[in-house]
Amino acid sequence: MYLRSLLCAGVHTHILDKLLDTSVAAVPHGNERYHMARTLQDAKLGTRTARAELAPGGKPYYRTIEEGLHLGYRKGKHSGKWVVRIYDKSAGGYQVETIGTADDTGDPNGADILNFAQAQKLARQKYDERQRAAKAAAEPAPEPPYTVAAAIAAYLAFLETNRRTARDARWRAEALILPELGDISCADLTKDLLKRWLDAAAQSAPRLRTRAGETQKYRDIGKGDGARRRKATANRVLTIIKAALNRAWRDGKIADDRAWRQLEPFEGADQPRVRYLTVAECQRLINASQGEFRTLVQAALATGCRYGELAALEVRDFNQDVGSLHVAASKAGKDRHVVLEEEGIDLFKALAAGRLGSEPMLRKPDGTRWLKSHQDRPMREACNKAKIDPPVSFHVLRHCWASLSIMNGAPLMVVAKNLGHSDTRMVEKHYGHLAPSYVADEIRRAAPRFGIAAGNVAPLRGAR
Repeated sequence: MYLRSLLCAGVHTHILDKLLDTSVAAVPHGNERYHMARTLQDAKLGTRTARAELAPGGKPYYRTIEEGLHLGYRKGKHSGKWVVRIYDKSAGGYQVETIGTADDTGDPNGADILNFAQAQKLARQKYDERQRAAKAAAEPAPEPPYTVAAAIAAYLAFLETNRRTARDARWRAEALILPELGDISCADLTKDLLKRWLDAAAQSAPRLRTRAGETQKYRDIGKGDGARRRKATANRVLTIIKAALNRAWRDGKIADDRAWRQLEPFEGADQPRVRYLTVAECQRLINASQGEFRTLVQAALATGCRYGELAALEVRDFNQDVGSLHVAASKAGKDRHVVLEEEGIDLFKALAAGRLGSEPMLRKPDGTRWLKSHQDRPMREACNKAKIDPPVSFHVLRHCWASLSIMNGAPLMVVAKNLGHSDTRMVEKHYGHLAPSYVADEIRRAAPRFGIAAGNVAPLRGAR
């Protein structure tokens, strides 16, 4: 009706032809293009009658739909084919695709047999699809979410290079962090989520050593101190994940650190009663130990070194001139020199005599090094023979050296230095109550006496 009114108004026919042949206008709606111009007309391609006059074979007859888009007709013996030609800058030229059969001999169905108008519509759809694909290809792919597993992996790589705790951290992460949190994006972590994980870790049963390929074995948490120890373990694992997430946050991998910064560890879980043996108990343990394990026990009591540090010692690490041991394989990643008293000096002199510097200082009965957990069974057997009940772990020998040294008057800083601590915090935490002090001396001097009878039951020698 609008065009008819224009004709009535005397508008020239060539202007109307231009209006009818207007290129496609695109109106945005979401991510789609909606063509508002009417179907284009073409005297050669618009009808089957017109197309019948075209010569068969050769190149297609093209009609411009819009810039970079052409609809073509390739004449065949019986019926022609519609083709679309689209300019693809990334491909360096036009791309041609057959889109359907022309309605030269059959009625159009909008699917495989198309009239001129239907071919135009499909050509525009093809053009839009290619444009969207080109736009998507030009846009950078979104980065995958940065997961807890990725943060842990980066932190373990740092520990491998800079610390000696990587092996323990990896074991704890694989056991208690990655199964539950590994696939979660760090951006999705919340305080409540981490609190639920921490509570579950504290309630999980301790894992036992299990042969490869067998179902993982667990030990009952038990009563008494078992629950506290599991909370202490959960706190140590929490320290690992916090360190990993903090490193990722500092590196710009995570935008917000509030989820774990606000999470607090279990209170009172890291305050065990440090057990140590009396001198008499230590002597019984030495006498109950056999062969090379007896030498290992003596070395632990003489130095306060960890089992791993003793196992890594070589003959050249003993300096006879100054009476010290060089510990290179420290847990903190720093070496130190352990000062020995006379008994320790004599012990290591005998061990080093006539041997090569590269030989292991402390050896198993077969001459090889002590490795992980090799000390467990002989330690249990020695405790059983020495009547030490409950039995103690090999690590308690380190506590024995520290406790007995402090009770004999050694300053906390001196003990801390020999143990490999950078300050006295750990020593004060575990052994501070054993140190002679002004307060203790003054209380025992000035506190009132009431004549309270002690009774006639005397403690056994060596018992606490």
